[in-house]
Amino acid sequence: MRFAIFISVVVGIITAIHYFFWVRIVRDTNIPTPYRQSATWTLVGLAASLPLGVILGRVLPPSMRGTISWPVFIWMGVMFILLVLLIGAEFVRLPLWNWGRLFGGVPLHPERRQFFARLLGGSAGALSGGIGSYAVYQAIASLHVRRVEVKLDRLPAAARGTSIVQITDLHLGSMIGRAYCQEVVDRINALEPDIIAITGDLVDGSVEELRDAASPLGLLKARHGVFFVTGNHEYYSGADPWVAELQRIGIRVLRNEHVLIGDGPEDPNGFILAGVDDYAAFGNGHGPDMQRALHGRPADSAVVLLAHQPRHVHEAEKLGVDLQISGHTHGGQIWPFHLIVRMVQPFVAGLGRKGKTQIYVSHGTGYWGPPLRLGTQAEITHLTLV
Repeated sequence: MRFAIFISVVVGIITAIHYFFWVRIVRDTNIPTPYRQSATWTLVGLAASLPLGVILGRVLPPSMRGTISWPVFIWMGVMFILLVLLIGAEFVRLPLWNWGRLFGGVPLHPERRQFFARLLGGSAGALSGGIGSYAVYQAIASLHVRRVEVKLDRLPAAARGTSIVQITDLHLGSMIGRAYCQEVVDRINALEPDIIAITGDLVDGSVEELRDAASPLGLLKARHGVFFVTGNHEYYSGADPWVAELQRIGIRVLRNEHVLIGDGPEDPNGFILAGVDDYAAFGNGHGPDMQRALHGRPADSAVVLLAHQPRHVHEAEKLGVDLQISGHTHGGQIWPFHLIVRMVQPFVAGLGRKGKTQIYVSHGTGYWGPPLRLGTQAEITHLTLV
């Protein structure tokens, strides 16, 4: 029932968006009949492909999902870009169409109105195709190592220079598989980090479907270990089986708990690494509990917190966390979506501060939904504590 309601809402939104496309690109431009019919049916097909793709993605075997997902999700991303361009074009169209009423001049002649409609609609269509192609390339080929230096006032002298390599939002699934995961692992190991932190949204699928794709993660190597905290997508994919699978391949899952990073359990020169469940956690005792995660820590120890969503920082600041490392936002992934993300999360990307607590939010190592990135780059983050 809930899925049916969700699909109904999605279909309504998609229909409205594609009708807007038809009005601006087909009707207003008054293109000749044969092209008009072709363009109309093309838009109908593209509109239908989105909900159909979602449904097929749930019922098809995993081996076939990628074949459906790629074209469907590429159009989803291009659709968003085209929508932004056409909305932007409205700021040109509306004054032109209402010139006489607004400025007391002669109304725009119908032929000139058609010329401008074709210019604006055609430009938006062509630009969305070009920008979309570039954004697909960015999603596939933009992975890079972003180096960030973070100053922690309470960091012991012996721990200065500690390196934490973070990956987040890898989203292994129908479009991101074992080959990309192996590339990420190879590039991380080449950095020879002290700590590896995986801050959630690692998978979009069950252990049975993605065990092979995730298996290279068992080859990750770091002086003090590899650590993981859950993201919201783990709870859509089966959190408990994934927790067990990651622990099986040697990754320490921090579920509202902390460890001392140092040369021994009582090392006074170490610092605290803590991790919490995601806000979206549900079932079998899952759920964020930062007070539990930090309970029993030495009062004067520096604390680095792994938390999937940036909004954990509100509580982290109250509890004296020195640095929070997060993901979830993808940096907005496709400009200007970051403006919407900013309404929900206090930080979208990069290094920021709330009170005495610093926070680093990664742009993400993979992508979710449309395989497009515009204004953002996929990253492996190399943090150095100083």
